[in-house]
Formats: sequence, structure tokens, C-alpha cells
Amino acid sequence: MRSAPRGGPDYASAGVDIGAGERAVELLRDAVARTARPEVIGGIGGFAGLFDASRLTGYRRPLLATSTDGVGTKVAIAQRLGRYDTVGIDLVAMVVDDLVACGAEPLFMTDYVVCGALRPERIAAIVGGVAEGCVRAGCALLGGETAEHPRHLGPDDFDLAGAATGVVEADELLGPDRVRPGDVLIAMASSGLHSNGFSLVRKLIEDEGCALSLDAEPAALGRPLAEELLTPTRIYARDCLALAAGCEVHAFAHITGGGLAANLGRVLPPDADAVVDRGSWHPPPVFGLLAAHGGVAAAEMERVFNMGVGMVAVVAAGAADRALALLAARDVPAWAAGQVSAGTGSARLRGRHPG
Repeated sequence: MRSAPRGGPDYASAGVDIGAGERAVELLRDAVARTARPEVIGGIGGFAGLFDASRLTGYRRPLLATSTDGVGTKVAIAQRLGRYDTVGIDLVAMVVDDLVACGAEPLFMTDYVVCGALRPERIAAIVGGVAEGCVRAGCALLGGETAEHPRHLGPDDFDLAGAATGVVEADELLGPDRVRPGDVLIAMASSGLHSNGFSLVRKLIEDEGCALSLDAEPAALGRPLAEELLTPTRIYARDCLALAAGCEVHAFAHITGGGLAANLGRVLPPDADAVVDRGSWHPPPVFGLLAAHGGVAAAEMERVFNMGVGMVAVVAAGAADRALALLAARDVPAWAAGQVSAGTGSARLRGRHPG
């Protein structure tokens, strides 16, 4: 029987390295500082992040909005490849683009990273990605937590989650109450799979006979499959806020798990339907690749994945051309993908994709 370390058990012998946590904080300090907004008080290292709320006194009736999310099993792909610098961007996108769906400007975010063994460089890469996402979204990374759970998680295992707070003027709140028949659906292109459906993706990769490998370089993709899968989620927050400021937007639908129909249905009033025309866009090749190699039915693909549409703006009929011009000026690929009609509060896709 192995004897206990002289002086009795300590935290290190239980698998927790406090010193590694301190080194990780030092490595990510500069990345977090890049996200600071004028309202941020102090820096990292305190017990709580501080944000000067006096700015809210300029609102007539400010509504605070909050959202929380994770990256799902996309982290397993990052872990398998040993690449950790993109999943933090995914995390920010999943959270702030939910916030902006109601018209809220993301103000600040906090994150939580848990791992089996705390490796400072890995934590710095993950949180560095979160910081980069916050820079893209225009919000501050106000604080976070890094936890080490030995014996509960394997040494290479990790997960991350986050939450953000935003603000919107009450009379500028977007959503179903504003949507009406005649509105136009403006689709904004996704950067790929984003962060949804990866349990199915992993099954397709790992199942015998699938003939898909992370090392493969399918001709249809023009790059390695691994690179395609870890493409970070597009962050639409600033683009959506600019769009809402520049034309008559009634709602945004962030297209995540559930696909186009389910997420559009969340912003419809009970007397209106959204009809999306598949003929208005070509889904990126990765979706066809996964469907073909895995034998996944088209309906299931549309239920699980975004199929190339990451965000939809529901705009007034007379604002469609203006909306497209504004998005083009911001280098966001977008197109008119359908319209809202009288109905019963459901969304559906019709027609076929080109080709």
C-alpha cells in the first residue's frame, strides 16, 4: 500500500495545481484587457467584475437582457485536434447573438472553463478565443472562472460556458409583437456549422463505414475537414445592431439547434407564418458532405443544422433593399430568403436548393 505524502495529503496530490491556475491568469491578462469598454472598472483578479451602470441613466426605459450558453460537443473536436483557439469565439457567438435577437446591445460577458488538468497554455488559448469573440461583439469580458476537476474529468477533457448581459430600450424591443404579414426575411450567411449538431457530426466521423476522417481533405471543401469543423461561429451582434439602427427591423432569429423553421417560429406572432424559399441560396458543401456520407435525410439535416443561414432579420417590406445594402457594406453575405404571410404562427421551407 502506497503511503501518504509526508505531512499528509495536499491539494496537488489530489490533482489540483493552484500554481497552474495563477499562471493561466497571467497568460490571459492581456487578452482580457483588449475587451475593456469605458464602463469597465478595474481588471481581472478581483472577486467580481465591475461595470459602471450610470450609462443606463441615458435610457428612457432600459431593459436588461441576459443569455447563457455553451459550445456543446464541438469541444470534443477541439480536444481531439489539440486546437483550442476557436471554441471561445464560438461561445461568445452563441451567447451574444441570442441577446441581439431582441435588439439588445451586449455589454459584458463572463465565462466558465472546467478541465480535468489545468494546463495554463491551453486555458490561455481558450479564454483568448473568448476575448477575441468579445472584441468582435463589442462587449467586455468582465470576469470568469477556471476550475480543475481531477478524477471527475480526464486530463484532456474540458468544457466551457458563458453568460452575457445586454441592454435595449423598451420601445425598441424586437420580437413577435412587431412581425406582420408582408415582412421580408433577410438571411445572413453562416460561416459553416457554427456550434450546433456536433453530436451528429461526431457520430458520422466515428461510426465504422462512414469513410469520413478529420484528416481527410474532401475536394468539395477545398481544405481539411478538421479545419472546416473548427471554423468559428460568425458573430452578428454588431451587424444586427447597425441594421436595426439603419432600417425598420421587426425581429431577428438566431439560427441554432432546431434549424431555420424552429428558430424562425420563435419570433412569429400567432397569426403569421414565415415561408423560406430554399431556391434563394446554395448550402455550403460541408452540409452535403455530411448528408451523403452519413445517409442523413434532408429533413433531419434541416432540423439539426443551420444549412448556411446563421441569422435571419425580419424587416418591413419597404426596408428589404436598404437592409441588403447595409449588410453588403458591412461585408455580411445576405439575401432575401422569403416572407411573412398570414397564418398560424409556424415557419416552413419550400422548394429546392439550386443545383
